[in-house]
Amino acid sequence: MREFKDHEGRDWEATIRKREGLDFKGRYHLVLRPRGAEKDDEVELTDVRWNSEKTARRTLETMSDVELRRRLRSARGRATSAMDV
Repeated sequence: MREFKDHEGRDWEATIRKREGLDFKGRYHLVLRPRGAEKDDEVELTDVRWNSEKTARRTLETMSDVELRRRLRSARGRATSAMDV
């Protein structure tokens, strides 16, 4: 898990989640959530995927705060535009 601040200074957590099933390719994906928030407030980035937990953790540890903020902003923008349709 990684902690970072969004562009408004709020605290967020970046973590990984495992998708169950028989397809092992891209089984792990990125999840962002406000610190202390409920599951409903999570932002799942299923397009950011890894094949193993080891690779996912290593990548998450090396991602910059700038990259995490960019991913969050992009994902939230997609969610908003999807609701407008």
